[in-house]
Amino acid sequence: MKNSWSRILKSVYRKEPILSFAATAGAVNVAIGGFSEHWSLMAVGMGTVGVAIALRWWQVHTHRSPLEPVTSRAISPYVLPPAPDYTPLPTLTMSRKNPPQ
Repeated sequence: MKNSWSRILKSVYRKEPILSFAATAGAVNVAIGGFSEHWSLMAVGMGTVGVAIALRWWQVHTHRSPLEPVTSRAISPYVLPPAPDYTPLPTLTMSRKNPPQ
């Protein structure tokens, strides 16, 4: 069970490092404020964690990709442009008189 939670946390932290940092800092503020009875620090931490969770939820639910990709008949992504007329570059050969040092 520990392995799956650690994988989930690592995955989320890698995908959204800024929001994950804000949630971690808020959780630390909640812990410090709760243990030392500084309720304002605890409230700020809870607000920070709440905002980070709300932003992540908003990102997930508003930026969904459609299930079917949009295809255009005018421009096909699988067709390469015609090959240009060009001359290939000459092959490089090393001089046998002066080998590299």
